[in-house]
Amino acid sequence: MENVETVNSDGFLAVLEKDARERAKRRKRNEHLANALKEKGNDAFRKGDYVTAIQKYTEGLEKLKDKQELYTNRAQAYMKMHEYEKAIGDCEWALKCNEKCIKAYFQMGKAHLALKHFSESRQCYQKILEIDPRKESLFKNCMNELNLEEKRMNEEERALKEFQSGKFTALSVKELLHKLDRPDQNILYYTGGIKVLTGAIRDCTEQTLFRTNDGFSIINDNKVIRQGFCAERKDAAEVELSVSLVFLWQAVCTGNEENQRLLLTHPDMNVQLSKLLSSGVPEIQKETLALISLYSETENGRRLLVRHQDLTKWLQVLMMFVNSPDARASRAMNILTDLTKEENFKTQCRMKFSTDVLPLFSQLLTSAKLVNWTALAHCIGIMGDLCADVVMRKQMADCQECWQACLKLVDECLGGSAPKYHECLFAVLGLMMNLLLESNEAIQYFAVDVSRRCMPLLSSKDGRIVTRAIGVLSRILPASSLAIEEVVKGGVVKKMIKFLKAGGQITSSYAVKTLCICTKSNSQAQEEVVKSDKRFGVLLKLLDSENEMIVGNAALCLGQCFVVPGAATSLLNSNVVMILLKRAGGDATNTSVQENAAIALGKLCVAEPRHIFQLRELNGMAILNSSMKYVHSV
Repeated sequence: MENVETVNSDGFLAVLEKDARERAKRRKRNEHLANALKEKGNDAFRKGDYVTAIQKYTEGLEKLKDKQELYTNRAQAYMKMHEYEKAIGDCEWALKCNEKCIKAYFQMGKAHLALKHFSESRQCYQKILEIDPRKESLFKNCMNELNLEEKRMNEEERALKEFQSGKFTALSVKELLHKLDRPDQNILYYTGGIKVLTGAIRDCTEQTLFRTNDGFSIINDNKVIRQGFCAERKDAAEVELSVSLVFLWQAVCTGNEENQRLLLTHPDMNVQLSKLLSSGVPEIQKETLALISLYSETENGRRLLVRHQDLTKWLQVLMMFVNSPDARASRAMNILTDLTKEENFKTQCRMKFSTDVLPLFSQLLTSAKLVNWTALAHCIGIMGDLCADVVMRKQMADCQECWQACLKLVDECLGGSAPKYHECLFAVLGLMMNLLLESNEAIQYFAVDVSRRCMPLLSSKDGRIVTRAIGVLSRILPASSLAIEEVVKGGVVKKMIKFLKAGGQITSSYAVKTLCICTKSNSQAQEEVVKSDKRFGVLLKLLDSENEMIVGNAALCLGQCFVVPGAATSLLNSNVVMILLKRAGGDATNTSVQENAAIALGKLCVAEPRHIFQLRELNGMAILNSSMKYVHSV
């Protein structure tokens, strides 16, 4: 009996195993077919044939009902067909296959948003963040879109209620738009109508009614308005029309993000905004800059500009306003400053930076007497900010004309004492500091000239300029031994010691680095440090700084000066060994601090062996022995 049961059991297991193998083989075959159908669906989707795409994804699901990608892909195709309920259904099926499918929550959030289900849409986007906190940027973009859409809908509902209730301004907006729609009137008729309409736009209600009554179509639907606004060379009447239109857009776009979006996405605006800025007509330029400021001053507005405008020329166009003697210059620079906060703007700027922007910038610097000095200082600061982009910084640092123009501007500033000269000087020194993060032939070529210009600035009464001049020296001197000789002969060592005595962390950081560079290879500099800093009081005090860069450079400078005869001997009976030993055996984050202190300690003991007795008392021989390999290799 047991044998019969065993045989039956074995046979049953064999049948199960065979069935499992067949099912696995069938699933593999179906998976292959489903994948092939998915690719066909994807190909149709890319071509914009969404009906075929849906068909192929559906056929794929008939082969494999639990393939999540087919559901989310079909949902995406349904979205394109505006079949939002079906898209939501597919996303729900995708989540049954994979409960953490971010694409499903994303598509479902979009579908709910399209159906004005704001609460459900928020829940979907929140799920994305819960599943993967690294998707914060995607979450913020989705929530921003949702909030804007909800705000737009609420505005339109409120505007409709006020219109239906007979509010005078609400009624007049629609009536005025209707009057502007009359064809073949005199251009002055339209200009007057636009001005009256602008006066009627007082709050969000009127802004919304302007939008819902197709107000942005004024340009393309009215031949006279379109010709006057788009004319290359405008007569007086066309100028007044254009100014009144830009005024109107300011009124309808102030604080209204949906109107801002619609204006920028208008087919003519991509070309016309740039043309208005370049028109050469002060009134048009002034109001266009005011309009653009509405966008640049907010994060969402800047994104709209970057997304919907070709900004490759904007840097060049806006920089030209440095030549304007009035408020246009300041407003243009403020817009540029705002735009540089957007990485995509910097990416666009790269395209024509070396060919269009740098020559213009160099020209502005060399013709400083003819420009708005306050705006020029602002412009130089903007170029300094753009140096954060490695590509643009390298192009600028490689440009000899740019270096020549910077030096010419420094010369111009040295000849004047007015605040405007100080601001430009401060800005151009900051720009040079940023450019000196690079290392190239142009920097080596101009190193002596740059160093010469910095030396007289060390006597400036403006502490900001002094600090930046030292900063430039600390970065330019490594590029040229001739520059080092020049500044050492010019008394740079005494000046650096003087600044180090006065304190100030940033100034001290640049000053001690400058001393390090000079004493590394120049014996005169080493001797002057010994003479100017009796018993190394200043440098030893710097070793107590909390700034590791200052400590490391102070230790390095000390070690380089111990080669001067008598320098190490002058420190007998001082606490120099204890200070250096403390730093050499410390726990600084930057290992060069310990290394430089150990090297200085080794050089001290080589130059004056009697320091070794104190070192033994402090149990520091092990550190001395480990540092000797550095001493011999230096």
